[in-house]
Amino acid sequence: MKTINKTFGESMREIGDAFSGFARHCQRALARMSWPSLLGMCIVMALLITILPLALMLFACFLLLKLLVGKNPPPTRHFPRQPQQQPHEGSN
Repeated sequence: MKTINKTFGESMREIGDAFSGFARHCQRALARMSWPSLLGMCIVMALLITILPLALMLFACFLLLKLLVGKNPPPTRHFPRQPQQQPHEGSN
């Protein structure tokens, strides 16, 4: 009877094959790119690497701050309700 489960070594070999195929694809794409497009791609990747983690960190910090403030709301002051004055109908 044949087993349908892969061994750990087979799984690692499959991951290695997929990674090497991806690396070959990237190598061919980089070889076909012109110098200006390669420079543009490098600038975009540098921006993503530096700005995206900063944005995610700020989002997480503000979300945590919102949760902490929401957990302990500021005390509200209750003023006694004033009865409304009815206008006098006879006075002009």
